[in-house]
Amino acid sequence: MTTEHPATGELVAPTPDGVRLAVQVFGPPAAPVLLLLSGQANSHRWWDGLREPLAEHFRTVTFDYRGLGGTRPGAESVPWRDWSASLFARDAVAVLDAVGAGAAHVYATSMGGRVAQRLAAEHPARVERLVLACTTPGGRHAVERGHDVRTALAQPDLAARRAALLDLMYTPAYAAAHGATSRLLGAPGLGDDARRGHLRVSARHDAWDLLPTVTAPTLVLHGGDDRMAPVANAELLAGRIPGAELHVYAGMRHGFFDELRDRVGARVLAFLRDAVPEPAPSPEEPR
Repeated sequence: MTTEHPATGELVAPTPDGVRLAVQVFGPPAAPVLLLLSGQANSHRWWDGLREPLAEHFRTVTFDYRGLGGTRPGAESVPWRDWSASLFARDAVAVLDAVGAGAAHVYATSMGGRVAQRLAAEHPARVERLVLACTTPGGRHAVERGHDVRTALAQPDLAARRAALLDLMYTPAYAAAHGATSRLLGAPGLGDDARRGHLRVSARHDAWDLLPTVTAPTLVLHGGDDRMAPVANAELLAGRIPGAELHVYAGMRHGFFDELRDRVGARVLAFLRDAVPEPAPSPEEPR
């Protein structure tokens, strides 16, 4: 049962190991449920500015992963060294239970996409339609980011690391205009253990053998110039998940879904509502 968080007023979904997941719900109460799964080291604020158009049609549900935002550990909660995409998928199930959703559409990005793969494969009755953006299947079949990217993201200087991440997320023009206000560069206040735990969730993920069992209609979206999660991973996912659709946004980077929020949002809505796909862009519009 969902309860109210005593400090923030958010909803709280309890997990079997005592974690109190902070949950946020927006949209018409009677509308279909859309679960939104954020990227690594990010709270529900990842969806600010992206959620609102979706909430006109769906009851959107987000939650703060373990170690983030308003989520609080329990006395017997799983230690960060044992965090995994499967554990986070079970957390998502606890959230759906708490808001009274037997099944939901799922729109997941980056690390959230890895969690969503586990959710769709291990809890198939809970996922109606699935959107996977800028994510990978993990394991030995995945196409890993280059050594230069790993080195840039491991810099000890926070400002240098943030600048590198900004370049990986957005095209230069968009980064120059909007980068200072981006919500996608990590949640403030993330502790070292939580950061390590989230890294483990991504690094240990391998859904290759599970992907052919996914039964939910699936849309795979990716930026063509993504260096964080090379675009070849989108082709692997779409080829591995039965009947999956694939769309690549040429010239876009890891945060394409934010940079092209109107176009991507329209495509996601069309897929989730089983509507006619968005019209083709005009010649001068970036694809």
